[in-house]
Amino acid sequence: MLKQPDPTLHKTTRTEITSLFGDAKLVLDETPKAISPFGGLASFISFLGQIGFTQQVQHSLPFAEPTSNNAIPLAHSLTAFLMSVVVGAQRFAHCEWLRADRVLHALLGMDRFPSDDTIRNFFLRFSQAHVEAFWRPLWRWLLWLLRCPSGGFALDLDSTVFCREGQQEGARKGFNPRRKGRNSHHPLLAVLAEAQFILHGWLRSGNTGASRGVVPFLQEALALLPEGTWLRTVRADSGFFDGNFLDFLEESALPYVVVARLTTTLKRKCAGIQEWTPMDEHHAAGEFTVKLFGWSKERRFVVVRERIRETKAAVGRTLIDVPGYTFRVWVTNRSQGALELWRDYNGRACVEQRIEELKHDLAADGFCLQPFFATESAFLAVLFTFNLLSLYQHQTTPDAPYRQPGTLRVAVFLCGAVLGVMGRDVVVKLSAAWGGLRKHKPLVAATLDWLKCASPKLIPPEDRLAIRGGMI
Repeated sequence: MLKQPDPTLHKTTRTEITSLFGDAKLVLDETPKAISPFGGLASFISFLGQIGFTQQVQHSLPFAEPTSNNAIPLAHSLTAFLMSVVVGAQRFAHCEWLRADRVLHALLGMDRFPSDDTIRNFFLRFSQAHVEAFWRPLWRWLLWLLRCPSGGFALDLDSTVFCREGQQEGARKGFNPRRKGRNSHHPLLAVLAEAQFILHGWLRSGNTGASRGVVPFLQEALALLPEGTWLRTVRADSGFFDGNFLDFLEESALPYVVVARLTTTLKRKCAGIQEWTPMDEHHAAGEFTVKLFGWSKERRFVVVRERIRETKAAVGRTLIDVPGYTFRVWVTNRSQGALELWRDYNGRACVEQRIEELKHDLAADGFCLQPFFATESAFLAVLFTFNLLSLYQHQTTPDAPYRQPGTLRVAVFLCGAVLGVMGRDVVVKLSAAWGGLRKHKPLVAATLDWLKCASPKLIPPEDRLAIRGGMI
């Protein structure tokens, strides 16, 4: 006996629901039109086209393209992953969100959107040699597009913890303040503070210390910088308080401010300071020089003492010998006074924000594979996405305050769009309720006005970029 069709699935049967507030009846229906919630990505995709994203990725790929007629180009797989991260994917499986988004496919020029398995297989191709051959040239290209401020960049170093639930390569037990005793990876990051730009990143085993490998890491980071881009200072927390690291900074002629780890010797020196210079009614500054055990020379230490108050939480460490105060101590080779160094170092707090954005807005810790270098390549792809979003903001809204990736997603990229045809033209119609052309046309126009596309002779001297050895 034939099974009777479910009457609720009959095309002539209406499906109704009641509104949550009130008793209004709503009829559910479907449309064959292609609709997307991410029509606002049009300006970002236009920006990628203007800077030559496709050509750079295809030129840098260290793999031969698949020969099957049914294969998806490798550049499409990477682009699909980047777009998935931009719209909020937190796992590889979430990349499936965009497979049905034909509006986005049209904006990207993709006939087929790769599956999550195809994207995983793309990253599984990577070995350590492939990571170096692919990602380092792409980073140099992005840095070539970055404007160097007249005063130079502040380079901030920091590390973080990515919790892991399995037995992936490199996942080891180490410092993990939130989930003690669990496996983790321990990435190391270098951030250009003024540009909100990740200069360099390493994915490391979870049992490494904060400063493990920091000298070769910084050597690689400095090698990425184009000529004409310079660093005004290097800032780091007490995890990088290491004599060999400071020796390297001094040999490289790099000014630095590094938080000192309060050893017994330094505590005794802080307690013995006799001359304090008041900075305000609650703060005073002092300094001393000392050569610690194992160091090659004595160095300058700057101390800020803060009075403990009930109305405000004091930042720093307390000393038994000096009750009523907290102390913050830095080692530096800079000649400025304590107040200027203190204020400058406080700007390093932005690196913590960048790390939180990477983890919470772009899920940098969510894309994990069994092989270590596949996971590192996915991690670098997220950092690369962050840098693209940062450059996009610098180009489209240069005078507006920096917006976090999550804010950018909600404020700009979320916009209803319908795919249609007008004559022979494919048309993407943006919802007026979400801002429509009034909101997004200026952003697209700003991407088309990309400064690098102009002839150097047509760029005013005050706007020229310091690139590759001089002003262009």
